Amino acid sequence: DVQLQASGGGSVQAGGSLRLSCAYSGFSFDDHTIGWFRQAPGKEREGVSCIDVGDGRTIYANSVKDRFTISADNAKKTVYLQIRSLKPEDAAVYYCATSNMMSMFEHEYREWGQGTLVTVSS
Repeated sequence: DVQLQASGGGSVQAGGSLRLSCAYSGFSFDDHTIGWFRQAPGKEREGVSCIDVGDGRTIYANSVKDRFTISADNAKKTVYLQIRSLKPEDAAVYYCATSNMMSMFEHEYREWGQGTLVTVSS
């Protein structure tokens, strides 16, 4: 079974940095997409970034592309989301999920990990 485990959330001051991790397992092939989504209180879940772990292609939401970096360590079967210059509006539960296509739409994703909470203090 495919499993994803998100971690690395925490409480950070505005302007700080954080690195989220998504450990994945159970894939029978190496070419798949891992996406990061976030959901703030009272808001819909939104796509943040995704990466094809086979060829390294990435997509970023416009709102984060200058501050977020997604990367993959295939040996560790882990995808990272580096967040810099955190803003209060980045506070949310962050989820990782897997898809067989590069997409920022959550309906394209099949399996989801549990979320990791990021809080930002001003």
